[in-house]
Amino acid sequence: MWKNPNWPRRLRSLIVLVLGMVFLGLLIGPSYHWTQANVTAMTGRHDSQLSPIIMIPGSSASQNRFDTLVKQLNKADKRRHSLIKLTVKTDDKITMSGSLRPRDNEPVIVVGFENNKDGYDNIKKQARWFSLAFKQLAAKYQFNNFKAIGHSNGGLIYTYFFEHYFNRSDITVKRIMTIGSPYNFSEENLSHKTQMLADFIKYRENLPKNATVYSVAGTENYDTDGLVPARSVEAGKYVYQGQVKHYTEITVTGNNAQHSDLPQNKQIVALIRQYMLNKPTKRTRNRAIIGANAGTP
Repeated sequence: MWKNPNWPRRLRSLIVLVLGMVFLGLLIGPSYHWTQANVTAMTGRHDSQLSPIIMIPGSSASQNRFDTLVKQLNKADKRRHSLIKLTVKTDDKITMSGSLRPRDNEPVIVVGFENNKDGYDNIKKQARWFSLAFKQLAAKYQFNNFKAIGHSNGGLIYTYFFEHYFNRSDITVKRIMTIGSPYNFSEENLSHKTQMLADFIKYRENLPKNATVYSVAGTENYDTDGLVPARSVEAGKYVYQGQVKHYTEITVTGNNAQHSDLPQNKQIVALIRQYMLNKPTKRTRNRAIIGANAGTP
C-alpha cells in the first residue's frame, strides 16, 4: 500500500492547529464575557441617576456621627434620604448596614473607621481605608457622581483622598463641603505651615478641577470654634482656591457653632440643603457670615 511520506508531518500540523484553536477559544471565551460584563457595568454607571452624599466624620467619631444631621435633613427636605453606614477595619475589611430605599437618588452614606484616632499619620491611613470603601460603594451602586461632606478631620481625609487616590474618569465629585476642618491643625499663624498643610499644597494639582468646594467654619468669637482656630480652617484656601472650579468660605456663628456641635447645627443643615442638594452657586469665592451674631468683628 502506498503511503504519503508527508502524512506524519501533516498530522502533527493538524493536531497543533486543533490544539491552538482550542486554546484560543479558551482565551476568547472569558475575555468576551468579561468585555460584555464591563460594557454592561459602564452603561449602567453612565445611565445612573444616583448621586449619593458621602460623609466622613472627624477623629474619635463613629459612623453614627451624622444621625441627628440626617434626621434634621430629612425633616427639612420633606423627603427621606436613605442612610447607609460603613466601617472600615484596620485589616481592610468593611462592614455595612442600611439599605437604599426605592426611588431614592440621593442617599446619605457615612464611612467611619475602626481606627478613628487623630494625627497626620492616621489621616493618611484613613484616606487609604476610605478609598477601599469608595471602591466598594462604586461597584455596588454604580453611581457616576457624588457629593462629599467631611466634618473636622473628615475634610482632611477627603483632601488626602482626592490628592492621592481619586483618579476615576467614570465618576465625578460635583460638590465638596468641609466643616470645621483644621487644614493647619492647631496652628493659628498661616505663615507657620504644618507638614500636612505643606503636603496638601504640594499635591493640590491632583484635586478634581470641576468640583465646587465650600469650606465652613464655626466660630464662638471669630477666632475659634472652641477647638479649631478659624485661621486653620481658612488655610483651606491655600489648598483648594485656584485648583477647583469654585471655592467659597462660609462662617457660621451663634448657637451650636462650637466644633462638636457643627454636624447638628441647623444652619449647617440649611447650607447642605442649599449648596449640596441644590444647584451650586456661580460665585467663585465668597465669604458669608451666617448666624444670630452675624456682623463685622
